[in-house]
Amino acid sequence: MLQILYLAQDLADPAVRRRTLTLVAGGARVTLAGFRRGDNPLAAIDGVEPIELGTTADGRFAQRIGAVARACLSLQRQLGHVRKPDVIIARNLEMLAVARRAVAFFGGTVPIVYECLDIHRLMLRKDIVGRMLRAAESQLGKDARLLITSSPAFIEHYFRPLSGIGAPPMLLENKVLEIDGTVERRTASPAESPPPGAPWKIGWFGALRCRRSLALLAEFSRKMEGRFEIVMRGRPAYSEFDDFDGFVRDEPFMRFEGAYRNPEDLAEIYGEVHFTWAIDFFEEGQNSAWLLPNRLYEGCRHGRIPIAMKGTETARFLSVRSIGLVLEGADVESLATVLGPLTPNCYADAAERISRCNPGSWVFDRTDCEALVRQLATLTLQAPQTVPVVAMAGSSHKEGGFL
Repeated sequence: MLQILYLAQDLADPAVRRRTLTLVAGGARVTLAGFRRGDNPLAAIDGVEPIELGTTADGRFAQRIGAVARACLSLQRQLGHVRKPDVIIARNLEMLAVARRAVAFFGGTVPIVYECLDIHRLMLRKDIVGRMLRAAESQLGKDARLLITSSPAFIEHYFRPLSGIGAPPMLLENKVLEIDGTVERRTASPAESPPPGAPWKIGWFGALRCRRSLALLAEFSRKMEGRFEIVMRGRPAYSEFDDFDGFVRDEPFMRFEGAYRNPEDLAEIYGEVHFTWAIDFFEEGQNSAWLLPNRLYEGCRHGRIPIAMKGTETARFLSVRSIGLVLEGADVESLATVLGPLTPNCYADAAERISRCNPGSWVFDRTDCEALVRQLATLTLQAPQTVPVVAMAGSSHKEGGFL
């Protein structure tokens, strides 16, 4: 059984829980270690007790550097009881530093996999700060044997032209995890129009960090005078908002329903809405334009219509499949133009187009999990220079589970 040490930047992140479940479902034995950025009981994993290396905070880069340094110094004490791993996966840049220290502790032969699913704006700066961070990434990741990322645009716009990471890339999209015994297998309920007089509902689920999206959706719902309601679920990044809870409380057609378990609660929460807000202006023109968000796959898996922004990787993804709605501009007028004339027949047609897509476009199942773990296992058998390029590095999208 492959032994994996998974080093995570935030143990409370639902995506960390999902990746751990993926590896376990694939047949690996996982030791999870990382930093804590807050409490989230829904991120707990049965049978996996994480090793906490310290605490960090969103938006406090200097504090995170200090926490990483302290963790590296205490790593022998923290991991002294851990069996030597076959592979170490480092999620995000700071965990690469911890991974290198862990390799030295375990004997210097353990392959490192660099998992990077977001490109922080600091990494893209053209000044000395950006150059120093990219140099640090290049140095820390020089021995990485594999790069895992979630969007072809990250490779196209960052890893190829800017990053010094030379490891071959694997595209591992943010698909919905569906494994026997973890989620109840069921066909998505048909997307139906609301009854007369009831509002259409736009679901904004997951990491809620975009102040501009919050303002735009609030203004739109007011302009539509209740024809549309905004339903939010997930983890708000409170550091990015002046007063998230107060803002939502004062909006007549907007509500926040709290956190949820992913993937267990997805059918329920998406079953309550008609559209998926798949737009993020958090790092506009950079990471936000390149990412393919979790809610894109989640919403389509459950037959809900995604709304994307023109010029983004998400819009390109939808265009390839001839599904979803794309806004021409980031304003209320564009949103009203797309959704204002909506009719039940138009909605049914949009939902039907999604239902015709290959289910593998949205779902990562147990077979995919096993294929991923097998691929990671090859890193223990091959010399660094012979590790294959597992997945593309172009801009096309291939339908299916494991790429």
